[in-house]
Amino acid sequence: MCLNGCDRPANVCLCKELPSSPLLTSTQIVILHHPHELRHKLATVPILAKCITNCETLIGRRLRSGKSPLLDSLYSEAVNDSLRPRRAIFLFPGTDSVNLDEIEIKDPLVLIVFDGTWKHAKEMVISSLPFLSKFATKVCLKYDTRVDGENIFGSELLLRKEPFSGCMSTIEAVARSLRVLEPDETCGVEIEERLISVLRAMVRFQSIYTKPIKPRPKLAKKGKKDKKIEKCEL
Repeated sequence: MCLNGCDRPANVCLCKELPSSPLLTSTQIVILHHPHELRHKLATVPILAKCITNCETLIGRRLRSGKSPLLDSLYSEAVNDSLRPRRAIFLFPGTDSVNLDEIEIKDPLVLIVFDGTWKHAKEMVISSLPFLSKFATKVCLKYDTRVDGENIFGSELLLRKEPFSGCMSTIEAVARSLRVLEPDETCGVEIEERLISVLRAMVRFQSIYTKPIKPRPKLAKKGKKDKKIEKCEL
């Protein structure tokens, strides 16, 4: 185990890929990390937290008052002054989401991300809405539910099979978002590229130790199979 570094097994060590010092961003990032992900070997949040300075990780299934001083302050500001511009966004696809590229960014924002399986993430968002909807706007990156998602063997950036096109790991979602959110465009692009290079290394290691799963052959129904046998006998 590589201690005091990437905290990964030595044969998949990422220390050489990590920034020499955590990247400083104007955007503050808050990640709600589902408890089940703590034992998941492919979780990208622990690595992301080592790459970025302004990154707070919360463990739980929903956001609520008392979970984060930062979010509590945003909630209080919004409740006491409904006209105050919203300073937070949370990332999740949906027809009611605003495309991140369309948001007018005047001041540094707080980016809230939900980390878990897509089923868990959806549950986390729904249960967090009573608290979150007071001060944060729902945004999304480009996605398409009509197109199947890729898997690790079809993309250099995927660690798991994704449900539809545009779905991505937490580290990639944060990287793509920072490209847009950082006030210095050049800095945003550099941060994105740095995080993506770390993700590529993770996927490269994973592809070495994971074998592609061959699709199961379709079995003919018993009735049809019997008829084929009868024809052959004739």
